[in-house]
Amino acid sequence: MRALVVEDEPRLATGLRSGLEAEGYAVDVALTGTDGLWFAREHGYDVVLLDVMLPEIDGFEICATLRAERVWTPILMLTARDADTDQVRALDTGADDYLTKPFSYAVLIARLRALVRRGAAERPAVLDAGELRLDPASRRAWRGEAELVLTARELSLLEFLIRRCGQVVSKRMILDHVWDYDFEGDPNIVEVYIRRLRTKLGDESITTVRGAGYRLATCGSE
Repeated sequence: MRALVVEDEPRLATGLRSGLEAEGYAVDVALTGTDGLWFAREHGYDVVLLDVMLPEIDGFEICATLRAERVWTPILMLTARDADTDQVRALDTGADDYLTKPFSYAVLIARLRALVRRGAAERPAVLDAGELRLDPASRRAWRGEAELVLTARELSLLEFLIRRCGQVVSKRMILDHVWDYDFEGDPNIVEVYIRRLRTKLGDESITTVRGAGYRLATCGSE
């Protein structure tokens, strides 16, 4: 396993390197945000330990930049700050986990093992499907450069369709995920919201597959 430690406190960085090497990791250390971003871009790591408060570029920006560039290496963010807003921001920018200093070394290693098992699967902070983009954290969506005006339920439906882009999803699946398992209202509510989205996205945006359900028509360039 190969790990990158981005930490500007030399003593802590050295301790992390020694501890991880004792666990069998090959470890690189960066003491600034600029160096950390370069290492993460240029080398293939199994996991990154990323401090939030860094000189030059902070950890939030590094994480957001890597995810925007489709670098999916698991990231564990480290910080001395334990405010809920910092934890939310870390996770919303694409971090996989968050640990507040001072931390238990045993817990750190356990979380790293969990992240390595998960691997570098694609998990963008901002979803995209062709011209469509949706930011689940800010609850905003765009078609091209134009921001869409969507209700909370319309956003939830669009997010569900984007996450399953190219797949046919049934009315029942939509009800279970966008409404809830106990929904007992008129199932035709799905058709109402599909029509609303088509009005705002374009009639060609969502395809009806007769007898099966619906499919988002444009699914990006992957």
